[in-house]
Amino acid sequence: MAPRDYDSEKEKAKRFFQEFYRDGADGRKEFPYRDQLTALARREQAALWVALDDVAEDDPELAEAVVENVRRYGRVFSDAVHELLPLYGSAEAPARDPLDVYLEHRLLLEQRGRAGGAPRTPQNQFPPELLRRFELYFRAPSGSKALSPRDLRASSIGALVTVQGIVTRASDVRPLLRVATYSCDQCGAETYQPIEGPTFTPLLLCPSRECQTNRSGGRLYLQSRGSKFTKFQELRIQEHSDQVPVGHLPRSLSLHLSGANTRQAQPGDHVRVTGTFLPLLRPGFRQLTQGLLSETFLEGHQVCKVNKSEEEEGGAGELSPEELQQITGTEEDFYGKLAASIAPEIFGHEDVKKSLLLLLVGGVERSPRGMRIRGNINICLMGDPGVAKSQLLTYIDRLAPRSQYTTGRGSSGVGLTAAVLRDPQSGELTLEGGSLVLADRGVCCIDEFDKMLDSDRVAVHEVLEQQSVSVAKAGVMATLNARCAVLAAANPALGRYDPRRSLEHNLQLPAALLSRFDLLWLLQDRPQRDRDLRLAQHITFVHRHSREPPSAFRPLDMKLMRRYIATCRRRSPLLPEALGEFVTAAYVELRREGRGDGLYTSARTLLAILRLATALARLRLGSVVEKDDVSEALRLLEAARDSLRGDPDPTPRWEIWGKFGNSGENLGILGKFRNFWGDFFGIFFFFLGFWENF
Repeated sequence: MAPRDYDSEKEKAKRFFQEFYRDGADGRKEFPYRDQLTALARREQAALWVALDDVAEDDPELAEAVVENVRRYGRVFSDAVHELLPLYGSAEAPARDPLDVYLEHRLLLEQRGRAGGAPRTPQNQFPPELLRRFELYFRAPSGSKALSPRDLRASSIGALVTVQGIVTRASDVRPLLRVATYSCDQCGAETYQPIEGPTFTPLLLCPSRECQTNRSGGRLYLQSRGSKFTKFQELRIQEHSDQVPVGHLPRSLSLHLSGANTRQAQPGDHVRVTGTFLPLLRPGFRQLTQGLLSETFLEGHQVCKVNKSEEEEGGAGELSPEELQQITGTEEDFYGKLAASIAPEIFGHEDVKKSLLLLLVGGVERSPRGMRIRGNINICLMGDPGVAKSQLLTYIDRLAPRSQYTTGRGSSGVGLTAAVLRDPQSGELTLEGGSLVLADRGVCCIDEFDKMLDSDRVAVHEVLEQQSVSVAKAGVMATLNARCAVLAAANPALGRYDPRRSLEHNLQLPAALLSRFDLLWLLQDRPQRDRDLRLAQHITFVHRHSREPPSAFRPLDMKLMRRYIATCRRRSPLLPEALGEFVTAAYVELRREGRGDGLYTSARTLLAILRLATALARLRLGSVVEKDDVSEALRLLEAARDSLRGDPDPTPRWEIWGKFGNSGENLGILGKFRNFWGDFFGIFFFFLGFWENF
């Protein structure tokens, strides 16, 4: 391969910036890079992103060369932009700052030194990096595939690659030295040291000819004002859990971001990063101890936050009318259709699937006078072994746009909330988010919730209600966002639910924890011939054909459901004043009825009803919460409570409330009517069961 002439490559880059155009909507030619150069000259823009698709359209060979050797061509394109900027400067010069005065003074000294005729050493020559007030980054070609940190190889070193993963750690933004300026205490000459790598060795002795001739041995002192600093931030990304092979640990990769790319992501964000894959060279003794092995990092050029739908489809936009028609259809019960599309391979659990659908949609977060009222819905699934609790959690983990899956026994309180670690670069203490922090704005699925230690379970209390994680360790006091919905699965204390014992004896969980869950579902494995026959047929069909049995409708695709849920989450329905009285009366009746059944009803129950009703209004893309939404929320709440009571056939008693009006008096009459017949049938079935056993 013939060596490249980088001077001619620079001319190609200059021609590209000046001549590249696109056809606009009105038929006129648009020159996007001319406009960006004008913005750079006026200091209205600090960074210039060069799309390699545009370069490939103009010169495919140049685009391939940029991908293979990013750092060298980054300097070539930067030199081309630096030479073109004076041509695009406007008559109205931008406001001058002290750095402009400083640079003009240094250029004047440089010209006088050249006029003296004495040749200057390379260290004393004024570097062009000090004059550049812009940054240049490349955007990867659209056809490039996003890789996992596990897929990076030695052949990728020095090339432009795209890596996707989840951010696990983000450092503070600190100044990074790019050009070090020294002054001599003897001759007063200035010495410049451009820095390319992450580390450098400071100069100590003056290299000027005057000091070398007189052998005075002038010492150099760093000038902070004359040096150039840029913003620097280090991120740590980790590959997705579904990309990790069985028996392997997840791979991680360090990202070095500078300038405009900083503060683009936080721990828990799913990102796609384009950058240069480089080895990390250690200086001095650290390189000797490291041996022949070398760490690697990614020098970032572009950071984009994505979710699962964008990773799979390359972007998630608005739903088309055909897709909305496919979801809603002509049926009135599209709510049941959406719920049945959740884990269709699992038999039954219709109400549980409806509540999980509302968990994915979520309510609306409120902040009255700075106080945060969460909108996320927390659900706990408890039940006998073999009722598909873990399978439901796994499906929700795959369906949610942003989720984390963990187990109670395999996670500690620090692993769930946050850990205090020491930064290997600066030596300072930093925070690394746990599962709940990484699931911010998403869903955190915790399996085997009952196997957690009491000390670790206490760490979840704050997240369930306050939606934050407060850390005070080793002098580090911080509060991290954990705005996630928690879906937990647990077994009863004795392995199986014993209906002869009380609810507290079966659950053995503190009331402070149970009250933070909006819905508590108890899934029992009871022998019923007809249900067992249908369940066996369902499981056999799934085992034979690897799909769900045929039904009256076709379950929706997971990608389409994810996009529809994202559309629903953009809605913010309001609760009308007239409906507020109905909710208030329903809550008062729940408080009156829940005194002797072992279920504690508090103000959190009222908030749970409002969250469920708001999620139902979001689900139908409504702007106002309707009475049917509140009735359905009350029905789900009562169905969950009936499952805890152990009723074999819970009656949907909340559906007929609307017929009796909204007054508390009518609700009280209905409650008395219900209590009488409930006690009557309870005594009847008790004696019937006693007679059969006898």
